[in-house]
Amino acid sequence: MIEQFVNFVIRPPRSEYNPDQYLWETEFMLAGRRYKRLDLELTNARGHTLKCSHYVPAFIPETTALPCVIYCHGNSGCRADANEAAVILLPSNITVFTLDFSGSGLSDGDYVSLGWHEKEDLKCAVSFLRTNKQVSRIGVWGRSMGAVTSLLYGAEDPSIAGMVLDSAFTNLYGLMLELVDVYKIRVPKFTVKMALQYMRRTIQKRAKFDIMDLNVVKLAPKTFIPALFGHGLNDMFIQPHHCDRIHEAYGGDKSIVKFEGDHNSPRPQSYYDSVSIFFYNTLRPPQLPASGSNKLHMGALKVGTMTNESLFFEIINGLRAARTDAGSSSTDAHGFQNATTSVVELLSESANQLSIKNDNLDFLLDENHNLSGMDGGSVGQHLQDKTSRHNEESCSYTSSNRESWGRCSSLGAASDGSPPGGTNDKHENMTVKALATPLRHEQRKSTKSTPPKTKEKKIHALWKKLKREREEMGDSLSQRLRMCLGQSRHRRTQSSSGQRL
Repeated sequence: MIEQFVNFVIRPPRSEYNPDQYLWETEFMLAGRRYKRLDLELTNARGHTLKCSHYVPAFIPETTALPCVIYCHGNSGCRADANEAAVILLPSNITVFTLDFSGSGLSDGDYVSLGWHEKEDLKCAVSFLRTNKQVSRIGVWGRSMGAVTSLLYGAEDPSIAGMVLDSAFTNLYGLMLELVDVYKIRVPKFTVKMALQYMRRTIQKRAKFDIMDLNVVKLAPKTFIPALFGHGLNDMFIQPHHCDRIHEAYGGDKSIVKFEGDHNSPRPQSYYDSVSIFFYNTLRPPQLPASGSNKLHMGALKVGTMTNESLFFEIINGLRAARTDAGSSSTDAHGFQNATTSVVELLSESANQLSIKNDNLDFLLDENHNLSGMDGGSVGQHLQDKTSRHNEESCSYTSSNRESWGRCSSLGAASDGSPPGGTNDKHENMTVKALATPLRHEQRKSTKSTPPKTKEKKIHALWKKLKREREEMGDSLSQRLRMCLGQSRHRRTQSSSGQRL
């Protein structure tokens, strides 16, 4: 029993993982921008090799330095736990550094110390980043053991710009006494204290630290780094009163966020929003030039001297973001693909796509989902032929989705480029096709109640509406591109098939 408790403290289950599978790719796209993962090794004061990763933009101007947040994982965690931190911070031009502490993940070492030796590993990471001229301010973000590590180190290094402390405990000895009650271990209290004294000596012999020294409440009044505290309301492992006591004793600027969930539950988006705002205010990241962060394949597109580059890259990034199926979990990180589609292909594809918001019009699109060259008479004949078939079967098509456009939503709908029948079939709602056809009883009602002449008039009116919608979308795209490329306003030419350039 005592041996199990000793291992519970200094040798919890160790994360063993494949970096190529559980970390972000060495080059990846996030929110329409390119980033890269730089793997490296550091050696701590005890001679242990620490496996580390640094997530940075693919392009950083030589004269620009970006702030960095060091993510500190929990006692059974590893650097893969920082995948969510990368999703939250990288778009704000804040780089993310993460490491496997000694005794955790793929780093050297046999035991963890719940923060005591980990603070030296954190010091090693900070020292490395201080030598990098492209790193400005440094912040730390710790969870559980990582939060205690951050507090212990922050008390020694006031140069840290800000700390996010998720689920920290006040002192290890008090936590161990608490867990005896939480897990209802029925033994006399004097026996528990004797067992803890035995555990203290065993841990001191194996892991080389004293559990009585691990007390962050004593250090909190002497620490003045701006801090954001977070804790789950239903955490029964490290109960919320630990966070309350540290927050109350803390000497620096502080705020606290409580949220639903237990010790290991996923954090809500509102908490991540608070973290993002906190680090943005404390680290003050600069704005990177859009052209530097996106190495666009310009192809045959010639950009004039009067180019509005900011607007131009906004449009292109929006088009590419629509083609990217992004996610934040570590298991999905390896699934991201780099965008290599040229600008000309993106613009051509977007100009030839539109959202058709009418019933029974899927036949108006050719196999490439473009408007076909059918005239009004052909449309009427085709519609009459299809009506009889639709009376016996009901079919639906996927609707277009404009949410993926982000900041470029004014341009129109976009395609995700996923081939039919592939692994992305469940995301076909991102593909530009005709909207759902009416149900069988609605079609029969419409067929019986609509006279032939009235139907023909509606078809002609609908055909004109489609052309007008297509023309308006083309005008919008053309106008924005002229603003970017500095071209003079001119009338668009129309080919015989109805396609516009």
